[in-house]
Amino acid sequence: MSHSNRLAAIAAVLGAMVLVVLDAAFANVALPTIARSLQVVPAMSVWIVTAYQTALLIALLPCAALGESLGARRVFTAGLALFLGASALCALSPSLPWLVAARFVQGLGGAAVLALGVSLLRFVVPAGQLGDAIGWNALAVALSSAAGPTIGATILAGTSWPWLFAVNVPLGVLVLFAARALPTVRGTARRLDLFSVALNAGAFASLVVGSELLAARPARGIVLLAAAAVAMVSLVRREAPKEVPLIPIDLLRSGSFRISVIASVCCFSGVSAAMVALPFYLHHGLGQDALTTGLYMTPWPMTAAFAAPFAGRLANRVSTALLCAAGGGCLAVGLLAAALWPLQGHPLLLGPFSMLCGLGFGLFQVPNNRNMFLAAPLERSGAAGGMQGTARLAGQTSGAIVMTLLFTLTSVDEAPRIGLGIAAVLTLTAGLVSALRVRPMDWTGAQGDGRRG
Repeated sequence: MSHSNRLAAIAAVLGAMVLVVLDAAFANVALPTIARSLQVVPAMSVWIVTAYQTALLIALLPCAALGESLGARRVFTAGLALFLGASALCALSPSLPWLVAARFVQGLGGAAVLALGVSLLRFVVPAGQLGDAIGWNALAVALSSAAGPTIGATILAGTSWPWLFAVNVPLGVLVLFAARALPTVRGTARRLDLFSVALNAGAFASLVVGSELLAARPARGIVLLAAAAVAMVSLVRREAPKEVPLIPIDLLRSGSFRISVIASVCCFSGVSAAMVALPFYLHHGLGQDALTTGLYMTPWPMTAAFAAPFAGRLANRVSTALLCAAGGGCLAVGLLAAALWPLQGHPLLLGPFSMLCGLGFGLFQVPNNRNMFLAAPLERSGAAGGMQGTARLAGQTSGAIVMTLLFTLTSVDEAPRIGLGIAAVLTLTAGLVSALRVRPMDWTGAQGDGRRG
């Protein structure tokens, strides 16, 4: 592959990742505005986030398997095209049900991008630069998260919310054009077990919908949660004997990998709850407009973007378990301060709290993701990436569900601060779980190969 084609291929993967991440950030900051425009209550507006995250969650592992079967480039570009088409439908949405449905389809396309992006980079860069490629991906995601609230708020300040989704289309066309430089990766032609895919979708969809209904309709919620448990158990039993299971059960048998997955779910549950709570807290509790809300939310992802490369280099010298534990602790302190500190009349104090959260997130995310990949054999790195994304999305969806329940059970004035407190507990749990990987030698400060902890 020529140097120019390699650059175009890298730009295509990172550009697609940026679009998917920006779209999520846009929706978060726009929830109060969309709820007011479509005349729905805040608890219903959270479905805009939940539908997108649910689709990503149920489609991520099947998209990874489909990429292995049909070829990663083919599935990646098809997913990107679906994402762009659904973005246009979001922009044209006249009602909340239409918007939620379009967001679900958008999530299905985004799942292919997230599942296969890093896998494609393995065929673009030399083997010795794979770690750098993962770092580029992490940096692109972090910078997109940093810019997302401000860009979204700026768009909202100058025009209406449909433009948040319409902007994806012209940018996405450029990414699709660059994707022509991606290498053609031959698929294995291995048939996808459609029944397993159905069980996977049923388990995650029932889990999300059941959790949403638990407060308002407890009987239906409990039935759906029970159905989710039955579907997941059936899926695990069906996939366990397979050499290449849809759910990477073989990787989860490794203690280090399993702990990283659990910690990731806890951390992203807290972060997602906080990202939903903060716009409502700023808008309703502190009386800030959409643009100011976006500006107050920016220090968190911006600090995370600067902390991520530092954490990646530090992981070569310090146990990843210690870094993740420290990151979870910083997140918990920042979120608890935001929840408990009397910010009325002094909203600027939210800036330092957000920066502490960003530092903690950067210290946690990169080492934890790095440990997941290094805990898996090279030939199973694709499955590791799929599980990494599933853990992240499971956490993000759980966090959104927590906020939906809070908005249902409490008022719009109380729910955000309670949500921030719960987020602090979840991120602290992530740090404590990560500490289970700490070994006595990790406290000695000895140099290692980066695989420790």
